[in-house]
Amino acid sequence: MLKLRRIAIDTHRESIAYLSRHCTQYRVEEFQALAKIHVCADGRQIPATLNIVDDDAILAPEELGLSEEAFRVLGVPAGTLVRIEHPRPVESIAAVRAKIQGRILTAEEYGAVIRDIAALRYSKMEVAAFLVACAAFMTAEEVLYLTRAMSAVGQRLDWGDRPVVDKHCIGGIPGNRTSMIVVPIVMAHGLTIPKTSSRAITSPAGTADTMEVLARVDISIDEMRDIVERIGGCLVWGGNVNLSPADDVMITVERPLSIDTREQMVASILSKKISAGSKYLVLDMPVGPTAKIRDYQDAARLRKLFEYVAGETGLKLDVRITDGKQPIGVGVGPVLEARDVLAVLRNDPDAPVDLRERAILLAGAVIESDPDVRGGQGIHRARELLDSGEAMRAMERVILAQGPHDVPLEPSPIAYEVTAESDAVVAGIDCLRIARMARIAGAPMFKNAGVHLLKKTGDAVRKGEPLYRIHAGLAADLGFAADLAAQDHGYRLSGAGA
Repeated sequence: MLKLRRIAIDTHRESIAYLSRHCTQYRVEEFQALAKIHVCADGRQIPATLNIVDDDAILAPEELGLSEEAFRVLGVPAGTLVRIEHPRPVESIAAVRAKIQGRILTAEEYGAVIRDIAALRYSKMEVAAFLVACAAFMTAEEVLYLTRAMSAVGQRLDWGDRPVVDKHCIGGIPGNRTSMIVVPIVMAHGLTIPKTSSRAITSPAGTADTMEVLARVDISIDEMRDIVERIGGCLVWGGNVNLSPADDVMITVERPLSIDTREQMVASILSKKISAGSKYLVLDMPVGPTAKIRDYQDAARLRKLFEYVAGETGLKLDVRITDGKQPIGVGVGPVLEARDVLAVLRNDPDAPVDLRERAILLAGAVIESDPDVRGGQGIHRARELLDSGEAMRAMERVILAQGPHDVPLEPSPIAYEVTAESDAVVAGIDCLRIARMARIAGAPMFKNAGVHLLKKTGDAVRKGEPLYRIHAGLAADLGFAADLAAQDHGYRLSGAGA
């Protein structure tokens, strides 16, 4: 037995174990060749990737170290006596090999693979092999099998006969923080909307990152149930409630490899909604030259796949294809986006019109799932709830229930303005470039970092006038972002002198 030691190293979602080369209990070479081990303690067991430590000042020979993630997953105190074992063969790997060879997998095979991924029995390399094999070719039926398998693992919320609704965007558009406006509007109407959202991985902010500026989002599943039962909705981080956990594991591999196939997108989104107990979903699908979906033909194909899988799983789906030609609102980054959201909810006269109108459109679509609302009246009802202040009062209930955060709503003073090189008209804005700019500036790690857009498509600009302002977490980050802007500021200018 070895004494457990917590090693303060953030390995994200990968469990890492550390063993001294001078270990007194195990022959290191025997385990080093395998790289994978099982760590066992008090009836608990987790798989982990083994690293060997040569410095006894870091880890003693009688100790086993665990990274922050592994320590959290194992769930026993430091100092607990633990043992290590060789891992048992993962039988579902045979299905991954078959998929690599181009075979169509069965529902049972997808179920086995997803259960093993959720149980962390796959290394990141093995997860990557599965994702790349699926990216090469999947039938519509396989997407259905994958969705069902992913929703069958982890927690599953059941709200009884209550008509539970939801709204989701496929992403890719900076500042498109409509969920934080749609949820309180829908709550104010009286529908139940338990909204789980993601944190950013490669974008400057996810909905959970922006909502965290206003309230606690790392809510347990029991707290989530209680909040929704009391007030009818929530805005929480999905990673803390264990809904479709295999998806969370796969995302950590997909994003660095830029694997974002339509098939995996469908399975990821719908499995989360099914696990959350949603009965009706409005899906926002932006289309634009720098969005995830670049043309309407591609959008039509993706819409059909979403509708097929949703229909087979009993989820009612309303897909709304929207304009994705430029960022939404004027803020990109948690604090800047939270300011936009509150401006819309408070009916401030200078609130971003595009964010307000898109939120009303999507909230209206959700409200029309109510059988007591006539077709075409949803938008009118959504606008009424926003204009009257009922939506803002619903958001205040959410913030109070989840626990308010006192984060200053001021962007970082470490700032730099990117200016126009000539008199012109803004003809287009590169969503990917602006998102990258905000990310390099420090968002979402620094809540007050990001990009404040001062001009949008169609606006006239004079030479030397600012197009946008970069707010950085650190002076070094500002330098990196300014260099990126000097290479290509992401704005397409046309007209006189451009």
